[in-house]
Amino acid sequence: MTRQEIIGNIKSKGSFLCVGLDPDIKKIPQHLLREENPLYSFCKAIVDATAQYAVAYKPNLAFFESMGVEGWLALEDIVKYINEKYPDQFVIADAKRGDIGNTSKLYARAVFEHLNADAVTVAPYMGEDSVTPFLGYPGKWVVLLALTSNKGSHDFQLTPDENGKRLFENVILASQKWATTDELMYVVGATQGCMFEDIRAIAPDNFLLVPGVGAQGGSLEDVAQYGMTKDCGLLVNSSRGIIYASAGEDFAEAAAREASKLRDQMALLLRRYGVVD
Repeated sequence: MTRQEIIGNIKSKGSFLCVGLDPDIKKIPQHLLREENPLYSFCKAIVDATAQYAVAYKPNLAFFESMGVEGWLALEDIVKYINEKYPDQFVIADAKRGDIGNTSKLYARAVFEHLNADAVTVAPYMGEDSVTPFLGYPGKWVVLLALTSNKGSHDFQLTPDENGKRLFENVILASQKWATTDELMYVVGATQGCMFEDIRAIAPDNFLLVPGVGAQGGSLEDVAQYGMTKDCGLLVNSSRGIIYASAGEDFAEAAAREASKLRDQMALLLRRYGVVD
């Protein structure tokens, strides 16, 4: 999916919502356990209920891989379903891969050629040669971890070098030489607040994938105030707050209500900052 297609979807839907697909077999509604593939049934219902409000889906591979072969088959099936029924949706494989070059090539082949995701999250710790194998696939994206929303992000990501540059800033500065804004995004946690300003000073035009709104306490208003660009430049992810809005048989309807609320807030912000009329 191209950058212009993503921007077009954001403007036409008045939304920059990414729905995280984190299907925990211990949390999904109990009646789904009677299904042949509960993870797939759960995710399919969530997608059907929220597709009109979202522009992206982010299946977290750990939730599928934890179920072995059955889980991987569910992952394949839900990505195929989204691609076929909702081809305007941007699919991010949240895998946080990153290894030596020849291994990264195989990770890239798995998510882009086999799974047919549009993007993959990548950890930058091993440097350029661990990231570049994911680049060069037409219409595919690398979403590089920059400044995450978890408490432990402060352990390393905010550590300054001898010039006062923090690690996340060095990651963004270095990676700007590896790829263009048409193939490289960054993960920036919603809980980081005004530090979006620091990131926009280095990466003014890259899209940012923003987890942490909702259950993790990040502020959508702050994200938009400090991080939004003329093209929006944001994909804000919500997982638990949408997909686990209800544990009953009305889980899909509850997910739709929560996604609709977020979409409505996003539409207002897109108008406020001049992205749409």
